[in-house]
Amino acid sequence: MKSIAVYAASSTQIDEVFFEAARQLGKGLAEHGLRLINGAGNMGLMQASADACLAAGGEVTGVIPTFMIEQNWHHQGLTKLVETPDMHTRKQTMASLSDGCVALPGGCGTLEELLEVITWKQLGLYLNPIVILNVNGYYDPLIEMLNRAAECNFMRKAHLDIWKVATSASEAIDILLSTPKWDSSIRRFAAI
Repeated sequence: MKSIAVYAASSTQIDEVFFEAARQLGKGLAEHGLRLINGAGNMGLMQASADACLAAGGEVTGVIPTFMIEQNWHHQGLTKLVETPDMHTRKQTMASLSDGCVALPGGCGTLEELLEVITWKQLGLYLNPIVILNVNGYYDPLIEMLNRAAECNFMRKAHLDIWKVATSASEAIDILLSTPKWDSSIRRFAAI
């Protein structure tokens, strides 16, 4: 395991507890020699996790579409910046560069990234660990919804193992390092 994709909010109008979790995650990844891959944003939890990783001696690769660079929304102090033509390519690139991923709290963009990578894993297209970092119970409603999807047979109970839930950055990193790759043969069970 060398690189971890981190999905996170760009919002700055959020509680400090979320920023602290982002900083702890960035620092922890650096301390474990893991490169942080993110959306290259220059604010919010994206910036907080990247800055903490860099400050701890780690490396950060940011992946961002051209139109966001044109708006100066990109972090200019990252180890590497990868420019993509669009949002779809950004997500695909982040996943392809990663050996696992963590979702910090976020809005629609973060939720969409998380649910897409969960779907890819269900289909056997992404085999690496996925961790939901459930800071202050932020993701409780989503976790309840995913459990309900399995209870109502919209997905198999076995698919509830696609992701793991952590309540701290250190727990998230421990899960990343201890979770084996997903069995790609599970795709034959994608339909229910």
